Amino acid sequence: MAPPNDSINSNFTPISSKQDNFFELHDAKLLVKNTPLLTEIPNNVTFKTFTSICQSSKAPLPLFHRAQSQSFKGGFLGFGQPEPSDRLTNSLGKFTGRDFVSIFRFKLWWSTQWVGRSGSDIQMETQWVMLDVPEIKSYVVVIPIVEGRFRSALHPGTDGHVLICAESGSSNAKASSFDAIAYVHVSNNPYDLMKEAYTSIRVHLNTFKLLEEKSVPPLVNKFGWCTWDAFYLTVEPSGIWHGLSEFVGGGLSPRFLIIDDGWQSIINDENEAKNFVLGGTQITTRLDRLDECEKFRKYKGGSMLGDNLPPFDPKRPKMLISKGLEIEVAEKSRDKAARSPDRAALSVQIEKLKKELDEMLGGDDENEMGPGEIESGNFGMKAFTRDLRVNFKGLDDIYVWHALVGTWGGVRPGATHLKSKIVPCKLSPGLDGTMRDVVVDKLLEGSVGLVHPDVADDLFDSMHSYLSEVGITGVKVDGIHTLEFVCEEYGGRVELAKAYYKGLSKSLIKNFNGTGLIASMQQCNDFFLLGTEQISMGRVGDDFWFQDPNGDPMGVYWLQGVHMIHCAYNSLWMGQFIQPDWDMFQSDHICARFHAGSRAICGGPIYVSDSLGGHDFDLLKKLVFHDGTIPKCQHFALPTRDCLFKNPLFDNTTILKIWNFNKYGGVIGVFNCQGAGWDPKERRIKSYSQYYKPISGSVHMSDIEWDQKNETSIMGESEQYAIYLSETEELFTTMRGSDPISITVQPSTFEIFSFVPIEKLGQGVKFAPIGLTNMFNSGGTIQGLLYDESIVKIEVKGEGNFLAYSSVSPKKTYLNGIEVAFEWSENGKLGLNVPWFEECGGISNMKFRLQVLIFIYNSEKQAKAIYTFYLYVVIKGVNLGICNYAWTKAMKVNKNCVMSE
Repeated sequence: MAPPNDSINSNFTPISSKQDNFFELHDAKLLVKNTPLLTEIPNNVTFKTFTSICQSSKAPLPLFHRAQSQSFKGGFLGFGQPEPSDRLTNSLGKFTGRDFVSIFRFKLWWSTQWVGRSGSDIQMETQWVMLDVPEIKSYVVVIPIVEGRFRSALHPGTDGHVLICAESGSSNAKASSFDAIAYVHVSNNPYDLMKEAYTSIRVHLNTFKLLEEKSVPPLVNKFGWCTWDAFYLTVEPSGIWHGLSEFVGGGLSPRFLIIDDGWQSIINDENEAKNFVLGGTQITTRLDRLDECEKFRKYKGGSMLGDNLPPFDPKRPKMLISKGLEIEVAEKSRDKAARSPDRAALSVQIEKLKKELDEMLGGDDENEMGPGEIESGNFGMKAFTRDLRVNFKGLDDIYVWHALVGTWGGVRPGATHLKSKIVPCKLSPGLDGTMRDVVVDKLLEGSVGLVHPDVADDLFDSMHSYLSEVGITGVKVDGIHTLEFVCEEYGGRVELAKAYYKGLSKSLIKNFNGTGLIASMQQCNDFFLLGTEQISMGRVGDDFWFQDPNGDPMGVYWLQGVHMIHCAYNSLWMGQFIQPDWDMFQSDHICARFHAGSRAICGGPIYVSDSLGGHDFDLLKKLVFHDGTIPKCQHFALPTRDCLFKNPLFDNTTILKIWNFNKYGGVIGVFNCQGAGWDPKERRIKSYSQYYKPISGSVHMSDIEWDQKNETSIMGESEQYAIYLSETEELFTTMRGSDPISITVQPSTFEIFSFVPIEKLGQGVKFAPIGLTNMFNSGGTIQGLLYDESIVKIEVKGEGNFLAYSSVSPKKTYLNGIEVAFEWSENGKLGLNVPWFEECGGISNMKFRLQVLIFIYNSEKQAKAIYTFYLYVVIKGVNLGICNYAWTKAMKVNKNCVMSE
């Protein structure tokens, strides 16, 4: 399918480049349209126009022309220093008293939003900063990029200065000067700004492709299940089978499955290969073979088919996880008691707990399958995926997880044919200002079995060709920025990344149809600028945390709002490269409805990580059709303009508003995310409980950026809209110039506003289809719409309560060619029940025959007669069934009027 912002439909208007550049570096100031943007710029900083740096490109000609046509709106910053180094930091100048929004890495893997008013307010490892320049009614973005063997990020300086840090990651890769280490761009529209800026960077670097140039994975329109929170590392075939069966039994058919961490054959340096349970315990393990682990290898084909399934206790995964948590707590206590007499007792307790876990897992299994039995196809992953597809007919895709370096600790030297080496991990200075996590700590304690970049192609093809052969259609690739830790010997982070991303892209094309990959733990500019030539989908938020790992009991609430902020603001830049993926959640979580509301309009796939027995099917059915597809929006959700430079997490004022499109309307989601956020001093995300309270705001049709797609622009020009609120189930109309709609949102709750342009049919008859209101994204259920004088034809997918706004009651209503009953009320609510038609793929065709009056007149007197009639019938609300009286009155004015129904 075409990506959400297909270049054919992108709303770029060619602009002549035959004008002076909007930027000028003069007298230690960077001016934009003669307005100072940065001041006190050191004399070693340079500005060069786009055309002076990028005179030619291997990018497609339309993109090159597009970048050239807007080249006067941007340019490159560089700097030079006397001595070469592998890490150079330089001021780009200062700004104060100017609002900005930015994205920075708060962890090695993950990025989030930050706002402020000074260069000193930005955070370490900032990936870009957008400045509000109201003096010229414009916005400017500063984007650190890559040059040669160096990548860059913005850091805070003193007294309002912005620092740029260029680093290679290797003492063998040094430089002293850069011509184009950052890009600046200006636009009067913040959304155009990001598209234009990254188009220019794409044409300049030619190391990645924009989303509009690529196809996205088919699962983007579907519902799926990920095994992670259900099993952690205890995932195994029987549990997966029973999990899928529960979904089907609940009336839903997952269309994709992600078998997360726990399926690989791993071993730690103490030669322990079994009984890993919790995330964290496996970080230092390494691959000792490239196929599945024993619990999947010993799966026998056909053993799960039929009525006599092997017994499975749905409580077992939680019991194993609970025991794993006991071990983890005891180990942490032992580590803290380094010189305490309690240490020995704790060690004994740990061994006892591990023995109990071994017994729960069944101990050693001597019945491991031999290579010949696996290759026969009667055992192992191939047999398992085949049986899954036999039993679960709608299961289109089966993905598995792996880390970029194979698994977290890489590939064990000598265990496979691949050339790998144990490389110690080193944290870059820039990451010292970010939040630590268990993966980083474990990797720094240990090391990575790194496959040499010269054979990175072989690493990915060896893994993926096998997976493809056994029925796997894609991979979720995690831990992508591990490469930063181990790049010293390999020419630096840019060179190492290029080798790995090239190998990954080649394998993706060969083994997974060029699209079957979800990138994760990848939210740094290295990946986007170097690794997205082929990859077209990736995570835009941190992991879904069902509770605070640091023990704050309120974390079960405030972490969910934090997740939405990650996703919404990261999509501003990541959405230029990849289809944003808002990640999984659990449908029985206390804030599941809060998550569900955001997923409904995020514009990406919807998937959950429910534990066995832990489903809210009523909630899921507000997101997912019976066949496992979803009413997906046409774009990816983005924050509205009025909250771009605000802090929707802990400013006690701002509600998060995100906008998106459906085929025949727009949506705005309003979410109260207040109550937590980043603390620069503590360098962690924490609770701000004083702000966890109701927040008021307003919504207007102009909050939707209708002009971001050609096909939606016309909807933004409508005079009147029907508005439906998903949570309060209200329907009303508003004029384009009406005042904003006020709303108060409780903590961890939301509202979805659907805006549908009202069509005028004849004299005074108005109509707008809302869709199936039992779905959060009601407008996404409408697949087709045609107005034909007095007839409205609608194609809708799904089952449930269809709602439309109609100023008059229909004469007749048809559903798939059969006349059906409907309900209509004086306030314009028109509704009917729609069943699921399996034979039509859930698609229903509706036809409404409305009582529309068409007047034909040839004189002023005739017009007056019509107006008189209009007063009786429309303004005074007279039913058309008694229109003869009104028409007789009108005929007294002029007997030559013609009325046509």
